[in-house]
Amino acid sequence: MHRPNILVICGKNKRRSRTAEYVFKNDQRFNIRSAGLSPQSNRKISEGDLNWADITLVMESDHKSKIRKLYAHLDLPPIQVLDIPDEYEFMEEELIEILTTKINTLLEMHFEA
Repeated sequence: MHRPNILVICGKNKRRSRTAEYVFKNDQRFNIRSAGLSPQSNRKISEGDLNWADITLVMESDHKSKIRKLYAHLDLPPIQVLDIPDEYEFMEEELIEILTTKINTLLEMHFEA
């Protein structure tokens, strides 16, 4: 069975997307990678990331707009907005709960028949 590749994006890849990658890195249902949109990101998004991804999860709708604008020349994977504001710390319990709930729900919708 194909394990989907999930790319998780936030502003700087310091808290939200990094937490998602950390929480789900050993999940057998899919592969996960995280990156940020800012030049100051721990790990900046690349064309390679977008080509690798089956679906991209972003924290805010303006992240989706930026990706669409910056990478308009690519055949982009579906981009889903999680609507998680930048008010949590890395690995904060509430953030982990929100990410777990939203990502599991999305997975069921997109990849399980």
